Amino acid sequence: MPKNYVSNKDETIRLFENDFLEALSRIHWSVPLWVFLPIISFLLFRGFYIYYLSISGSLLLVLAGIIVWTFTEYILHRFVFHYIPRSEWGKRIHFLIHGIHHDYPKDSKRLVMPPSISLPLASLFFILFHSLMGNAFVLPFFAGFLIGYLFYDITHYAIHHFNIHNRFWLAIKNHHSKHHYQNPGLGYGVSQPTWDYVFGTTFPEINSIVNEPVE
Repeated sequence: MPKNYVSNKDETIRLFENDFLEALSRIHWSVPLWVFLPIISFLLFRGFYIYYLSISGSLLLVLAGIIVWTFTEYILHRFVFHYIPRSEWGKRIHFLIHGIHHDYPKDSKRLVMPPSISLPLASLFFILFHSLMGNAFVLPFFAGFLIGYLFYDITHYAIHHFNIHNRFWLAIKNHHSKHHYQNPGLGYGVSQPTWDYVFGTTFPEINSIVNEPVE
């Protein structure tokens, strides 16, 4: 099996000469929780107390937002993160966005998305959904979308660094491990493999267990 990484140790390489940009590129795994949980709470509060949305209707919209996130996660990972540009400048951007994670998959400082990227992206998605759904319904929907994002980010960190024993989570970890250590052209679902089955990008059932290399 080819080696699809540079180092499988928890080590961080320098990406930027500028110290400020370098600091922005490194993040503790808990930071997205501190950033987005207050935003999620605010969205739900505003929906209930400003627009008087029902609990049942809000829960359905939250669920819809989570489902839409899982599809977004798949599309971004497959067609954006794994798009390889031809230009040297494009290749540099690709390495900064995702290539470094495949070269250093255990780098604990670059496993979750820094707010310098996630907040602008979240704003763009909110503008898109707001234009489609309006002032009220977008609030619980986008709260669900952000819940899905947080689940993805924390799951991604957990499957690379937590000592997992649960059968369900081991299956999620094994699916992502195959993406890193077996075939990066398959297995684009990180928090769950649903869309890989839908679009035929999951792995064959044979040789179903992949042990991470130890260095």
